[in-house]
Amino acid sequence: MTEDTAKGTSDDPVWMTSAMLKAYSHPLRRQMIRLFSRRDFLRAADIAAELGVPANSASFHLRALADAGLIEEAPEKARDRRDRVWTGHKGPLNVGGPESPVADEELGSAVIAALVEDHQDLMRRVTAWTPEYVAGRTTEVHAAFTQRTIRLTEAEFDDAMVKFNDVLTAAEEAHDDADPDGRYWQIDVIAADDTI
Repeated sequence: MTEDTAKGTSDDPVWMTSAMLKAYSHPLRRQMIRLFSRRDFLRAADIAAELGVPANSASFHLRALADAGLIEEAPEKARDRRDRVWTGHKGPLNVGGPESPVADEELGSAVIAALVEDHQDLMRRVTAWTPEYVAGRTTEVHAAFTQRTIRLTEAEFDDAMVKFNDVLTAAEEAHDDADPDGRYWQIDVIAADDTI
């Protein structure tokens, strides 16, 4: 199970350490990580303004994310020595799996549960918006929900997921950041086979 954490991707999988899992399990820190997906560089004041939290709270959580290796300082972007600017980890983070089991199973399960809560929040937002679209009261697309059932082997499914991620990466790289019509889209992909 992966979570894409910032703009750009890396071909090398990064397996989350216990420190990363612990830092990532906090809801405000997950919101902050998502902000790094939208902006390459952030200060505590930027995060405070965007999320409506005190700047000292944003600073505290930035340090926790940095200590865990989820973000790093970008001193080249600072205006002076006191200015602290941060950048997010590039690429997806993997919670754990057969090739790299999670060191703390309880903590890994807590992170997965938190990701599910985030997904449920996304589904609530989509559900609240959908009546406006299906009734024709708006023509703007703000969400999509596609449901398909297909028969694949595990290898074919893995290959499809790689191709899906490649398509998203290509679309992101082709996007013109100066385009005023650009919006941030949270994409959650749900897939389950018929054995669970």
